[in-house]
Order: sequence, then C-alpha cells, then structure tokens
Amino acid sequence: MAFGSLFGLWPSSFRAIKGLAISCSKIGQKPAKTKCLQNICANASDGEFTAIPIIDFERLLLELHPEPEEEACRGESARLHAACQSGASSRSLINHGVPDDVIEGMKANIEAFFELPAEMKQQFAQERGQLEGYGQLFVVSEDQKLDWADILYLNTQPPEQSFKSPAIASAIDRYSYLCMNLAPEHRSMRFWPDKPDTLRSTLDTYSAAVKTVADRLLGIMSNNLGLPPEVISSKCGGGGMQSVRINYYPPCTEADKVVGLSPHSDGDLHTLLLQVNQVQGLQIKRQDGSWVPVRPLQGAFVVNVGDILQIFTNGRYRSIEHRAVVSAESASLSVAAFHSPSNHATIGPRLTVTDQQEPEVPMYKTLDHQSFMRLFSAKLEGKSFLQRMKLDLDTASSST
Repeated sequence: MAFGSLFGLWPSSFRAIKGLAISCSKIGQKPAKTKCLQNICANASDGEFTAIPIIDFERLLLELHPEPEEEACRGESARLHAACQSGASSRSLINHGVPDDVIEGMKANIEAFFELPAEMKQQFAQERGQLEGYGQLFVVSEDQKLDWADILYLNTQPPEQSFKSPAIASAIDRYSYLCMNLAPEHRSMRFWPDKPDTLRSTLDTYSAAVKTVADRLLGIMSNNLGLPPEVISSKCGGGGMQSVRINYYPPCTEADKVVGLSPHSDGDLHTLLLQVNQVQGLQIKRQDGSWVPVRPLQGAFVVNVGDILQIFTNGRYRSIEHRAVVSAESASLSVAAFHSPSNHATIGPRLTVTDQQEPEVPMYKTLDHQSFMRLFSAKLEGKSFLQRMKLDLDTASSST
C-alpha cells in the first residue's frame, strides 16, 4: 500500500531484520518477531517465471499526438489497456525515458545505504507514530511478527507542498493522525539519509523523473478509457503525491518459511517498481490462487495498478495482488514508487468509464478523503481493502 495502513515500529524495540539474519543461522534460532509461514512457496510454480506484458513507453507517447506514426502504435496502447483490465499480471515498462545514469545511481546509492553500519542507519529510524524513515512497516504492536525485510520509506513528491488536512486533524487526535498516516506531509529531510553523500540528490532526481513517467502513464490510461488525458490527474485533487519504499530483503537459510512482504495490493493509483539487483523476489497471484515469480527486465519498471485506480474505473482496471519472497543465499533490493491522489481528492467510480449502452452501476463507494482514509486497516491482507469499499458484495460482480 502507498499510505494509510502503514505504521512505524516503536524505536525502543526496533532491530533490523538484516541484523537478525546475520546473527541467526536458522529460523529456529530467530526471535519471534519475524513472520514465519510454513512452506510459503509450496503453491508457487517452482522454477517458473511468468512472462509479463512488455509495454514500450515511447510508442505509447506517440498516440498522444496526431502524427502519422500513431496508427502503427495502436497495438501498444491496446496491450496496456488489456493488461490493466486483466488483474492477473504486472507490466514491464521499457523505454520510459528515465536516464540510465539516474537509475544506476539510484541502485548504487540504495546498495551502499544498506551496507552502512547499523548505528549509522539508525540515525534515520522511524519515530514513534511516524511512517517515514528506516525500519519496518505495518507494525502495530510489540508482539507482532514482522516481514523479513528492512525498509526506508520517504515522501518524495511534490517536494514542498504540505498535505496536512485541517479537516482530518480536527476530526481525530494528532497521535492517531500520524500513526495512520491519513495525509502524508511534505518531505521530512530528517529521515533522508545523508550517507552515501549522493543519496539525497540522486533520490530527488530519480523521484521527479519517475513521477513524470507516472503522470504521463495515467494520461494514456485515461485516453484508453475514452476520457480526456487529464481526467485522472484532475480527479487526484491536483498533481497528486508520490512516496517511495526502498526494500531490503536479507537472505534466509530457510527461505520457504518466511515472507519478505505479505500478500497485498497497493492502495494507490499505480506503482512503479525498480529491481535494484538481480535477486528476484516479486510474485503475483494468479486467478486460480497460485503464485508465480516475476523476473523484471533490466532497467525496466514493473507497473502495478493500485486499488484506487480500480475504484476510479469501477473495476474496469484491476489491482494486482502480489508479495515478496526471500532468497536463501543473497539479499534482494528494490524501490517502489507509489502514486496517490492528494488529500483534496474525492475517491469513487467515474461512471462515464464504460463501453456499454446500459447505465453503469457503481460497484464502490464514493467518499471524501477523510472518510476514505478511515477504511484503511493496519494489516496487509490481500485485497481486503477493496472489499470494504464495495457497495454490495452480494450483487456486485467480483473484481478481486
């Protein structure tokens, strides 16, 4: 999820999973706070990697302009449209325009950060009730079992605008407001690591470039749905906002008994994921309930539709349930960029998104931002958030 159900672990009890992985040679010796699942990969396709649709971003952009090449590129737009509707596959976005040196610089800085001594990384640890910083997410108690991962979560775009909503702040106390992250504030540089020396500037450049790609991609999706390109972005209450979660999944000697990131769909419009190294961990859930590993292309973004876009399109576009598993031998690293509406947006279906002659029946609630955020839970539980947003579970067609 991008926001809403994410909690920071209290700093008094935080210990990096990387440290546990180093100090514990077997799962039987580890502290109880790591999430242990019996035979997590038992129903995953052993050794099989799914082929996800490859979308050429340059060819998509040609369709936004009345050039002669437009007709030749219709197939690219159709592939994107079909993939967004399937709900069973991510997309691999190539030729996205983010310079190679920016991507490679981001990868190098991420790897260098997680190689820093523990005491240096702790300088950027999450504070009580805060989401941003170094630690773990989805933590609500001292006794909760954790995913086998360390993360660095930061609000990245826009850099200066404050997202704090007075309406929300007056409705609930400040502590709950921060804990539930109902409206992320602007960048808090206190949590942006200054080591390695180039991490801050690289992340600033990278996040801005990815945000540009994400915004253009939303415009193309609008066009594919028969809407003006600016419709989705205008529904976001302005330019929307971006946050990143940088993931470090340490190796585990009994990798089939832990989960790097619990099964979930992202609670945003869409997510652009960059695999930092060649150790794969992403898996997507098929409609038959089985899990299939995904092997991203080098330098490409894995694009996932989020829950909010599924709601906006009234189920036409479907979010992807996914998880991360760990390797027995090597660490896996990735960076996910989440793109979400601002807290001025109204969340609900746009019923003009339809190819049918009959009036479309709304499948999801329409809520103001304050009410919408209150539906988020504190746990990763598949696509349970969409269930809470449905108007009538008995009559609405299944979209999960």
